Amino acid sequence: MKYVKLRKDGRPVWGVLQGQEVRTLTKPPFEELCYDGESLPLAECDLLAPCEATKIVCIGKNYYDHIQEMRSMVDASHNPERPTLFLKAPNALNVPEGTVHAPGFVGRLDYEGELAVVMKRRAKDVPEEEALDYVLGYTCLNDVTARDVQKSDGQWARGKNMDGFAPMGPVLTDEVEPDHLELTTRLNGAVVQHSNTELLITGVGKIIAFITASMTLEPGDVIATGTPAGVGPMVPGDVVEVEIGGIGVLRNHII
Repeated sequence: MKYVKLRKDGRPVWGVLQGQEVRTLTKPPFEELCYDGESLPLAECDLLAPCEATKIVCIGKNYYDHIQEMRSMVDASHNPERPTLFLKAPNALNVPEGTVHAPGFVGRLDYEGELAVVMKRRAKDVPEEEALDYVLGYTCLNDVTARDVQKSDGQWARGKNMDGFAPMGPVLTDEVEPDHLELTTRLNGAVVQHSNTELLITGVGKIIAFITASMTLEPGDVIATGTPAGVGPMVPGDVVEVEIGGIGVLRNHII
């Protein structure tokens, strides 16, 4: 199944993507699909981030090559023995084709292409072998980061949580295998990140088990699984694209 979230008659609704048509729903698709009998051409849809996030739980340093580049860019931490968690708040969510604008005091604004996971039901103390049963689908996310703020603050909250710093979408799908997906980030058409989720240090099932041992995930919550090497700066006028095989392309504009 492929899902999108869109603005219809001034309010957010969910829909099921079938070809280039979106069949709209009366409620989020967490428990069942309730169609409202209408459909819209995808090209005419005002797409939103496909989630209902009370929180975005992010995994830091989940590719070994990214750990190596972060040693010289931000800190001198060693390879993680367990996932490093940090949070983004709902104010960071941004839409496909949306604009990203950093406050004037930000000196370096970075892209970080990632696979995102959206939960379909409440999850607490979930065993790894059952974890994927709790997933609604997978999509693209850009973990936009004010790198100089992150470094100067000595922790990640402010540098990761500015308004619009989590573009996400456009399509959410359960038709892919999360641990076997090609990920590519392009800046103005040039490839700057290229990897595969096979190289994740901690895979999706284990991530869900690890997170839910400490905190409850609600339907619509998001997990950002980490970024590979190649992170770098963006400036106004840039266009950044995060593409994941079998899912689609998330495109955003830096202003």
